[in-house]
Amino acid sequence: MAKQKKSALSEQKGVSQSEITNISSINQIKKKRLKKISNNTLVSAILKKDITALSKAITLIESKNPKHSNDAKAIIKSCLPHANKSIRIGITGVPGVGKSTFIESFGMHLTSLGKRVAVLAIDPSSTITKGSILGDKTRMESLVKDKNAFIRPSASGDSLGGVARKTRETIILCEAAGFDVIIIETVGVGQSETTVHSMVDFFLLLKLAGAGDELQGIKRGIIELADAIAINKADGDNIKRAKLAKVDFNRALHLYPEKSSNWQPKVTLCSALNNDGVSDIWEIVLSYVETTSANNYFNKKRQEQNKFWLIQTIEEQLKSDFFNKSTIKKALTEQLELIDRNETTPFAAADYLLSL
Repeated sequence: MAKQKKSALSEQKGVSQSEITNISSINQIKKKRLKKISNNTLVSAILKKDITALSKAITLIESKNPKHSNDAKAIIKSCLPHANKSIRIGITGVPGVGKSTFIESFGMHLTSLGKRVAVLAIDPSSTITKGSILGDKTRMESLVKDKNAFIRPSASGDSLGGVARKTRETIILCEAAGFDVIIIETVGVGQSETTVHSMVDFFLLLKLAGAGDELQGIKRGIIELADAIAINKADGDNIKRAKLAKVDFNRALHLYPEKSSNWQPKVTLCSALNNDGVSDIWEIVLSYVETTSANNYFNKKRQEQNKFWLIQTIEEQLKSDFFNKSTIKKALTEQLELIDRNETTPFAAADYLLSL
């Protein structure tokens, strides 16, 4: 009888607590953790494809601590000349469409071709507790063990558009670390995930057949941005519905204006669970890169994205500088109290704060 594969979620027998605790060893570990690694050391290690250094650098640039800001900027600046050598793929779809399963299957296919793959998985943050589960590594248990793959879960925080606050900068670090393909898995909220489109080369939309999704083909929004639509879970009893959905989406896509890239979005079927059709999607990506590189749209799009992120970075910095001013912090507290007492309006309070 074949041995059943254990899930990463299976319970393991715990390790008993040692009766003797070496206080000296604990203090040494704490001291080592507090020791600051220089920016040059981190960058040098990243360029040598050191995953540990890459993870530490990403943590640094994701930090909201103002003390880390200068270090983060220095690391990004040093890594930038070594970036822009990958294919960036954004993958989105409604919750339950099988994004994690697909990315694992897709990633394993790419590593089998000798590619190094980085997966930036964005998890939704709770609006109440502000926390995130960050369980993507658990759901991609085979890919996470692949030496040519790197999975980095990040919380979306208060960022809109399905990505995290520092996803753009994380892409640069991953490219400097020598990854050939960067995959961004969005939070999966539906029609609002447009920000990811401004940081990737190829935008893949995963859909389900038999769930009402085929009726969404006539709507504008996220479908209009897609370079390819993959109807996932096209297996078993769902194959017939998937084929009908493919026909519907193909018809709908031809109603849209021609893209400036001269690329006609493709619709394909796949079953990530059974590994069917996954290699076809990679061939579509390669065909897209070939077409858009030939007409120079590929480079033009990246230049336009850089301009977009210039404006976004300025807006973010202005917002951060504004709320970190001591005078604003004090005045904001006062204005919030006035609003609670109905002695001012939110609009009047905003005008006052902006005039300081």
